[in-house]
Amino acid sequence: MSQKRKVYSPKLRSQVALAAVRGDKTIHEVAQRYGVSPQMVIKMKSRLLDRIEELFQDGRTTKKKSGSGPEMSNEELVSLIGHLEIENEWLKKKLPSSARERRLLIDPKDPKVSIFKQCKYLNLHRSTYYFHPRGESAENLLLMEKIDRFHMENPALGSRMIAAEFRISRDRARRLMGLMGINAVYPVPRTSRPEKGHEIYPYLLRNLEIKGPNHVWSADITYIPMRHGFVYMTSVMDWFSRHILSWDLSNTLDRRFCIEALEMALSTGFKPEIFNTDQGSQYTSVEFTGILKKHGIRISMDGRGRALDNVFIERFWRTVKYELIYINEFETVWDLEAGLGEWIDYYCNRRPHSALNYRSPAEVFFAGTKDLELQEKDR
Repeated sequence: MSQKRKVYSPKLRSQVALAAVRGDKTIHEVAQRYGVSPQMVIKMKSRLLDRIEELFQDGRTTKKKSGSGPEMSNEELVSLIGHLEIENEWLKKKLPSSARERRLLIDPKDPKVSIFKQCKYLNLHRSTYYFHPRGESAENLLLMEKIDRFHMENPALGSRMIAAEFRISRDRARRLMGLMGINAVYPVPRTSRPEKGHEIYPYLLRNLEIKGPNHVWSADITYIPMRHGFVYMTSVMDWFSRHILSWDLSNTLDRRFCIEALEMALSTGFKPEIFNTDQGSQYTSVEFTGILKKHGIRISMDGRGRALDNVFIERFWRTVKYELIYINEFETVWDLEAGLGEWIDYYCNRRPHSALNYRSPAEVFFAGTKDLELQEKDR
């Protein structure tokens, strides 16, 4: 006898989605509080954010009355079917490559399209949709924190060495590394090959002399361990001064908080000539690259497995983890956010940097931008 699929009420779905979007708890904590799987929490959050724009539309749409227009001829009908087939093939190419991401696109409440058909359209086996993974155990959360520390000390070592170091299976090491978003740092062949459905941009910083502030900005994501789960952090940094222009936290590894961090950085009134990131889906998305193109910013992307292509922000991650994260076991996301805010203020405005002749990043950034403005006036 097959197990009956659990159905969640609209009220519970909205509560879970709002709790996840609020961001004051990790996905693990939200899942435990409401008795749902972490995967379902991610899905509900994604659906709410995808549809939130509809709340601010005026709802006025122009609809054709039935029978008001002329009937289609056979030739027009054949042409329409042909266009729909082309669009269908195009949509298939644009689908996420991972089954996990495609699974999040399924709407079990859709009155017109059954789950069976949705799975078929998404090229997804139904068993993949009905499978609900358990949350990470306390043992795994502790292990992930140890792996994060080990990776910071030995970024070139991959899953084989991590498995040997912690006496776990290589499959388990790979899975946890994937969840944490970390990879071994080493040159890999055919690094310029683009991912399916994404445009990949060349790396523009090789042998480039950084002339001053706002010449090059970069962004990256890192895993932040907490006492009862984990979150992800993204930052936007000016390469010349090491100044942090913006940062944000998220309990899911999605593109939205990266886009918000980018928009916050651009809202300062400054913009770079070049913006460098890795080739993660958060940065290759049309939404993210579209903002850069709109502002006339050149796009640069690291080679695969080459964290040193984004070396300054990688050093920043190491510094923030050893000086703040590892020595403070943060209980809540609010505590973490407050702690990060105070520490980044110290890092940017008061912490001396030997590479900057013992000046602070903010001092170098704003002094440099003032010098550039004076040079522009003299021309």
